[in-house]
Amino acid sequence: MTYYQFIREVEVKVKEGVKENVTVCIHSAVKNNGTSRHGLTIAETGINIFPTIYLEEYYQQFQAGSTIENIAGDILRLYKEVRFQHSFESESIKDYEKMKKKIVYHVVNREANKELLKEVPYEEYLDLAIVFYVLLEVSSFGMASMLVTDEHLRIWDVTEKEVYGKACENTRKLLPYEFKTMKAVLEELLGVEELQEEDAMYVLSNRIRSYGAAVMLYKDRLVGIGEYLGENYYVLPSSVHEVIIVPESAAPGQEELSGLVAEINETQVDAEEVLSNRAYYYDRKKRKLLL
Repeated sequence: MTYYQFIREVEVKVKEGVKENVTVCIHSAVKNNGTSRHGLTIAETGINIFPTIYLEEYYQQFQAGSTIENIAGDILRLYKEVRFQHSFESESIKDYEKMKKKIVYHVVNREANKELLKEVPYEEYLDLAIVFYVLLEVSSFGMASMLVTDEHLRIWDVTEKEVYGKACENTRKLLPYEFKTMKAVLEELLGVEELQEEDAMYVLSNRIRSYGAAVMLYKDRLVGIGEYLGENYYVLPSSVHEVIIVPESAAPGQEELSGLVAEINETQVDAEEVLSNRAYYYDRKKRKLLL
């Protein structure tokens, strides 16, 4: 069965499992880094904000032996957990006074998103771009957000600098940081009490671990990590969702680390989630992250 046949089969099966006031349709979108993704948008009558559940990972499960029926059941269970309970006031989007406390930022690769950046306000940072979103809702599954475009700036009659300033205020408040050892994160993910691993690396993200690489922009966050480690360190952009901190004394060197990041991005990270193939270096004296 081809991928597109799979999508159609899943769509039919999911439709059989929803109520009459719920519609299911196939949705295609160009996501981060210009990647194209396909999913099912599940919309409930009377609610104007709804999730799209992407299907690439489910197709991998199908190829590994899972059935269409089981996959459709998993999608329906996920929908019940992530569905929105109420509508979003669409007219509020036009009111900057209502929106300004919800504006946050993400970081994305600048070169890979150059087409997107033609239509949105952004700030350059290293080889990245800081882009802005209106945060509609946050849950343990991630966040519902709306990308801020140049058109929004025109409607709001504000500048990119104003939006950037609000995002700097809001992001660290609405999406607090999390800084843990790699060992602690692995123990949590694997559900084990203690791994026999060294604590040479750390994971920096936000508490919901969704677009958490932006935490490295938080005021004084990198400074505080340098004070905690007592030395300079490397920042490995492992994905848009988190970065890895490696003390300089435990690292082989920036060139080797960049090679490692590039290899992991190519073999283990979804194309949509790749942030950069470059390792960054934090200099405590300069209080600055460097390429």
